[in-house]
Amino acid sequence: MNDRSRLLWLASVCTALGAWSACSAPAEEESGTAPPSGPRPNILMFYADDHAQAALSAYGSGLNHTPNIDRLADEGARFASSFVGNSICAPARATILTGKHSHANGVLDNGHTFDPAQDTFPKRLQAAGYQTALFGKWHLKSNPTGFDDWQVLIGQGPYYNPPMRTAAGDTKVEGYTTEIITDLALEWLTSGRRGDAPFLLMVQHKAPHRRWYSGPDELRLFEGVDLLEPPTLFDDYAGRASGAATQEMTIARHLDDIDLKFTQPTGMTAAQLDAWNEVYVPRNDAFFAAQLEGEDLVRWKYQRYIKDYLRCIQAVDVGVGRILDHLDETGLADETVVIYTSDQGFYLGEHGWYDKRWMYEESLRTPMVVRWPQRVQAGTVVDALVQNVDVAPTLLALAGVAAPADMHGRSFVPLLEGSTPPDWRRSIYYRYYEFPGVHAVQQHRGVRTERYKLIQYYQLDEWELFDLARDPHELESVYGDPAYDDVQAELTAELERLATEVGEPPLGSG
Repeated sequence: MNDRSRLLWLASVCTALGAWSACSAPAEEESGTAPPSGPRPNILMFYADDHAQAALSAYGSGLNHTPNIDRLADEGARFASSFVGNSICAPARATILTGKHSHANGVLDNGHTFDPAQDTFPKRLQAAGYQTALFGKWHLKSNPTGFDDWQVLIGQGPYYNPPMRTAAGDTKVEGYTTEIITDLALEWLTSGRRGDAPFLLMVQHKAPHRRWYSGPDELRLFEGVDLLEPPTLFDDYAGRASGAATQEMTIARHLDDIDLKFTQPTGMTAAQLDAWNEVYVPRNDAFFAAQLEGEDLVRWKYQRYIKDYLRCIQAVDVGVGRILDHLDETGLADETVVIYTSDQGFYLGEHGWYDKRWMYEESLRTPMVVRWPQRVQAGTVVDALVQNVDVAPTLLALAGVAAPADMHGRSFVPLLEGSTPPDWRRSIYYRYYEFPGVHAVQQHRGVRTERYKLIQYYQLDEWELFDLARDPHELESVYGDPAYDDVQAELTAELERLATEVGEPPLGSG
């Protein structure tokens, strides 16, 4: 289809929908991102919350087994170097929708409200004739736009019996939230779709976000097993900027009685609470009988935390499997692009931490697996640097819909097809804003290349430089080391170049 034909087709679709204002003329096609031949694919996107790469067995995790998510990697592509631009929930979600970094989409931290008038990829797909639906965690304060059907958690939402928001008003659903979100998606696939138009379905799980309440079928998972400890569990934070030692997210000191399940949960039904007590009362009795202290206490807290976290992921994996089975049973699998990713990574005891926010690897990285039977060879591994700003332009490219010129990302369809464009990025840009705030992580920005990472803590006037080949755990900054003078100068210049390229206001400008 040539540019003129595509313009006429898009105009006819938008006119029929009464939505020309949401459309734009197709931009010049990026090399290697031609629209798919034949029918446009359906798009199914699973979006988890705080799912670390290290908790996905497709990435070689020694902690858990996620067979259903792994299936997407085995039958499609696994991205080995997938990153975020601001490792915190609401900003990451705004970036996914807009293809823009936080300063441009207006959601710098969890306190900001997403402007629903913004141009987003669901709006563009909707205007181009896609049926669009969203179920699960939203966390952007304003109501979703660009979706024909939606039902979302209110705020963060609980793990059990969640109040949910719909276009018709609020409702409360009884059950385990991960299972509820899966059920809603399956119900829509079964009876909510209208006609044969292609669809975008976003399944956005709350799990495995804190406070890590297990599903009824996972409560006893990992019982009697000691899971592997990370080598940096007892990090002393020497050799880095001062903020690493002053954060408030350590397993040793900052997990509370709710996290550790000493406090009985609220909001459960009597039957749910009975099941919970049957498991956790004996576990707590055993802890108090042991009277642990020192490193033994930290190790116990780590085991309690990591098992609850992984139990939450197991329920997500089961839900993914149920939906994949439905695609197989209904003949939709071959014509549906399926993506699994997370809003950011998470600390699974590395550096003695839980939570995210930092530009250190564990929270900067996010899992990304994509299955597209028509165009992606099974078992593909993509090593090129990709970022969450790339998701929106990629999903638009899959549908043959033009991406807005002001998106910061670009389509990674060529990478899925086994070809890396010669001008593909060699670095990524990061900026974190929420300080002062929860967990006391200092504001910072930085640049990461294949081997090196430069981080600027601009309020502290401190820097870190890591050689990831020699120091993969990021324990010793080499900033100021004469042996790295050239690298330091190159990365400092690259940081400023990237900030200018994405239109980031100068530091100190507000």
